[in-house]
Amino acid sequence: MQQRNWFISLLINMAALAITVYLLSGGITGPATPLGWVWAALVYGLVNSAIRPIVTLLSLPFIVVTLGLFILVINALMFMLLGALTGIAVANFWWALAAALVMGIVNSLLTQLFPAQAATA
Repeated sequence: MQQRNWFISLLINMAALAITVYLLSGGITGPATPLGWVWAALVYGLVNSAIRPIVTLLSLPFIVVTLGLFILVINALMFMLLGALTGIAVANFWWALAAALVMGIVNSLLTQLFPAQAATA
């Protein structure tokens, strides 16, 4: 069951990335091959699960001072990192910020539509 949840999460990330690139096609260019989309979804999951918590912890004073708005900057920087690692072309920081917002909304909606099933013991 754990593998199915992981696979559903990968598909949701891939679909959310594709929708985000489609909606923001003026400033973001996605991978050219299907394997590139799979790679981008894998890297997105790794960046959000490994790097983002560390950056969030280190920037906690800025998050507190800005009442949480600095998290938007962190999300944009993580999307720019995703672009650098996977070949997704992001025009500038503002496109990355827009992409992070759209990606979060689309990912949240898709997760609500296709929930991962709870593991049974």
